[in-house]
Amino acid sequence: MPDQYAVIGNPIGHTKSPLIHGMFAESCGQDIHYAAIEGQLGKFAQQVDSFRSSGGRGLNITAPFKLDAFAYATHRSEAATLAGAVNCLKFEGSDILAENFDGVGLSRDITHNLGVSMQGRRVLVLGAGGAARGALLPFLRQQPSRLLIVNRDVAKAEALVKAVGHLGQVEAAGYDVLSGLHFDVVINATSASLTGGLPPVPASVFAQADLAYELAYGKGLTPFLQLASQAGVRRLADGVGMLAEQAAEAFLWWRGIRPDTRAVIDKLTVPLT
Repeated sequence: MPDQYAVIGNPIGHTKSPLIHGMFAESCGQDIHYAAIEGQLGKFAQQVDSFRSSGGRGLNITAPFKLDAFAYATHRSEAATLAGAVNCLKFEGSDILAENFDGVGLSRDITHNLGVSMQGRRVLVLGAGGAARGALLPFLRQQPSRLLIVNRDVAKAEALVKAVGHLGQVEAAGYDVLSGLHFDVVINATSASLTGGLPPVPASVFAQADLAYELAYGKGLTPFLQLASQAGVRRLADGVGMLAEQAAEAFLWWRGIRPDTRAVIDKLTVPLT
């Protein structure tokens, strides 16, 4: 019988995880079954208990259960602890191991797939939510010359910086400081693009940028990417590579083999037009 894995979320109909892990399993010769579970609010623990008792080996976690998964785990990685949220669980006997691969997936997409180094570069992150929080540790490991987090609610950005300040140099500010500043890599980790909006970022920040990265994926040329393109940024990317890379990290953690992500990225990519 194949080993059982799944993704849990609500809603779950949009998920690409079964497709992604199915492609990974086939390419790596791994005999697994991967399902999608519609989570019920307030019943996360019961549903995961049921999945485990039926032989489940691991779970991907998507909204709105990343905090539930954090609380459910018995052992949390540094990345999960720092993010305060979990996007992957592994079950080993009575141990429930928790990880957060969002940040390392983003970092790997930028440096490996897109070939853009962050070492010694100026990196700007827009937004201070869960996505930004998860990215800070792997970003700091890349040793940028400057890492600035801007957010409408400056206190939220400052709290994030305080949580990771012992790991490296990070700054927090509001959007008002950006006038006249230039960056090499600009990442939109806000939710603005999900509703067709644009964070209040001046076009001038892109004047010397090598890369503008939109965490949302499958939205085409979002207002953020349009602004970057109009400002002359030649390399634009959305979050499809991050999606594939965080899934590959989970697959490696579960199965001990790293799948190549190129076929998945090619299949899921929506042209940025």
